[in-house]
Amino acid sequence: MIQIQSPPAVVQVPLVDLRATYLPIREALLEQFDAILNRGQLFNGENLRAFESEFTRYCGAHAGFCCSNGTDALTLALTAFDFKPGFEAIVPAHTFFATIESVVHAGGVPVLIDIDPLTCTMDPARIEEALSPRTAVIVPVHIYGQPADMDPILDIARRRNLRVIEDAAQAHGARYKNRPAGSLADAASFSFYFTKNLGAFGEAGFVTVNDDALADRVALFRHHGHRGKFEHEVVGYNMRMDELQAAVLRAKLPRLDELNDIRRNVARRYNDAFADLDVTTPFEADYARHNYHCYVIQTDGRDALAQHLSDRGIGTGIHYKTPVHLQPAMNTIPHRALPMPVTESTCRRCLTLPCFPELTDAQIDHVIRSVRSYSARK
Repeated sequence: MIQIQSPPAVVQVPLVDLRATYLPIREALLEQFDAILNRGQLFNGENLRAFESEFTRYCGAHAGFCCSNGTDALTLALTAFDFKPGFEAIVPAHTFFATIESVVHAGGVPVLIDIDPLTCTMDPARIEEALSPRTAVIVPVHIYGQPADMDPILDIARRRNLRVIEDAAQAHGARYKNRPAGSLADAASFSFYFTKNLGAFGEAGFVTVNDDALADRVALFRHHGHRGKFEHEVVGYNMRMDELQAAVLRAKLPRLDELNDIRRNVARRYNDAFADLDVTTPFEADYARHNYHCYVIQTDGRDALAQHLSDRGIGTGIHYKTPVHLQPAMNTIPHRALPMPVTESTCRRCLTLPCFPELTDAQIDHVIRSVRSYSARK
């Protein structure tokens, strides 16, 4: 009898694999969840208080507060400064739209500037021309896990008496001149969205601050303006994190640096494999320790390459396809935008490849072969 061989199975490579992040901590988490549910204290419990202390210490910050998600974290930080209504916030145009939303929800006007072509972070050389008498704060974004160049940003802020808030939503464990993201400015916001390097099982966020007065206001605004159980000192928000999410984050935090190092090794393999191709691989500045939340290449054939990879079972993403200054929502809000040639070029050319700690060697090799096979056919 003739044996008919089945074709070899295609190696599947998702952009992220959330189940793989869950399995190593499954048993410990189920025990914690059972204990939490038996205690019946689902917010402001022992896990939340412990995680606040642990993550604040990890970031090297003065104080830190859990909250509901990353967007609320940045809104909370902006609100706590009590800027005048209509204040201007300088932000990069290459970011997730939540950065803009937070400024608007805090009563501010976003002023968008272009990015550095190598790091894709806010270009400090563009800040001075964006300043006005209403400028109150600069919000650099540590995009993809690459820290923004903070020293020149902070220098401008000091000379102009401006505040600086890090949007560190993608920067868990990233470092600037060996200092952790979250400790570099007046305040910082983090997202623990489930795809992040340190991700909850749903939504959660964090604010770090570097003085007592600001810490007090963050705590007030986060929890309905409560000064005591029956006293509301300010009109606040419900921006609390629940106890179950805190337990997830506590379980994951001890391995964050180890898993970031694995991401860095994956990125290094990709960089070496793509060095001779007509693609731009991520640049890691000499001041930075990138956490590779996203491994983003740039190429003129972005959409065709994405389809080529999809045909081979490889998931990709685009971070971000449309610059924020060109989003339809911007037509409905006051804002200013400077010329954006670098941002617009980046958004046309960027493609995110799978880069997460649980990738197997076979999956990494499949991504490399597939990118190279596309380049070879051009």
